[in-house]
Amino acid sequence: MKFLANLDLEQLLKYIYQMNNLIKILLIEDDPNLGSLIKEFLEIKDYSVYLAVDGIDGGKAFNNDGYDLIILDIMMPKKDGFTLAREIRKIDEAIPLIFLTAKSFLVDKIEGLKIGADDYITKPFSMEELFLRIAAILKRSNKLQNISEIISIGKYKFHVLKQLLEINNSFHKLTSKENQLLALFISRKGEVLTRSEALRKIWKSDSYFNSRSMDVYISKLRGLLKEDNSIEIINIHGEGFKIIY
Repeated sequence: MKFLANLDLEQLLKYIYQMNNLIKILLIEDDPNLGSLIKEFLEIKDYSVYLAVDGIDGGKAFNNDGYDLIILDIMMPKKDGFTLAREIRKIDEAIPLIFLTAKSFLVDKIEGLKIGADDYITKPFSMEELFLRIAAILKRSNKLQNISEIISIGKYKFHVLKQLLEINNSFHKLTSKENQLLALFISRKGEVLTRSEALRKIWKSDSYFNSRSMDVYISKLRGLLKEDNSIEIINIHGEGFKIIY
């Protein structure tokens, strides 16, 4: 069932991440401090971000990889944002574009919209404002179609957004990491989920301490799913884990 209506934007993006479908953003910003700050903030929000430092670098990145959204400054060395945006639009008419600029002149905003920008943010701006504008654009795009809130796992029902595991009309509230880990396992159903991937996606680091922490959470998930004997989270020696149901 679809659940896009009446859904909190941040919840929606977290759900997308939990289903192992990271939104890829190309950020093109020549100010190294601002670029790093935006990249770090958006990665905390569970986006995958590539930072390009000028228009030439940004064009190469766009041509070499697939992205779901582009954020680009207007005043950049080597190639300005308007020129690059026109080139991008010749190749992809649909990819969302957000201009970042210190210029607040109406003529520049009009030019950006003529090129096909989805939004235009004037510096300085708050990171939360940028996040919400990105979320609003992605919600309108086809990236977020046909998403189901409730996933069947054997005899269980997994309420992803509510972080609930249901069986026989009994509910258990999952922690954030339990919720993310279970969703990641489901997205890899029948396949091996490597330790390093799970640690990088959920704990952000594959350190020894985090690895031990993940083992604890996997044990908790096994306990929560024990009422259905057809569900197993098995160890794959030297590789990782696999969920079967």
